[in-house]
Amino acid sequence: MADESKDSKPQDIQQETTKKLDKLNISFSIWPPTQRTRDAVIDRLIETLSTPSVLSKRYGSLPSDEASATARRIEDEAFSNASSAAGADDDGIEILQAYSREISKRMLETVKAKAAKSGSNAEISVPSPDTASEQISTVDSES
Repeated sequence: MADESKDSKPQDIQQETTKKLDKLNISFSIWPPTQRTRDAVIDRLIETLSTPSVLSKRYGSLPSDEASATARRIEDEAFSNASSAAGADDDGIEILQAYSREISKRMLETVKAKAAKSGSNAEISVPSPDTASEQISTVDSES
C-alpha cells in the first residue's frame, strides 16, 4: 500500500501539472484581426489615399469622403478574400500576409485606375490645338 501511494503521487502530480499547463496553454493566433485592428487599417488607408504621400505624388490623392468609402471597400474585400483562404490549423501569419498584400494590391489598382481615368478625361475634355490637328491629319491620311 505504501508503494501504491508513492506511485500514485507522481502520477497525480503529473496530471495536476498537465491540467495546469492546459489551462495556461495560450493559443496564439493573429487571424482574424480584431475590429479595432481593422478600423486602424481603414484609417491608415484613408490617410494614405487622401493626404500627400509618395503614392499621391505619383497618382494623385482622393477627396476625403471618396478615400473613406474606397478604404472601407478595399479593406472589406481584402478581409473577405483572406478569410476564405484561412485554414483551421493555421496560426494566421500566412493569412495576415495575404490580407496585407491584397490591401496593397487593391489600393495601388484603385489609385492607378483613378489616375488613368483623370488623365484620359483631361485629354478628352481639353485637347490641345496641336493634338486636335494631329488627330484630324491622322484621320485624313487613313481615309
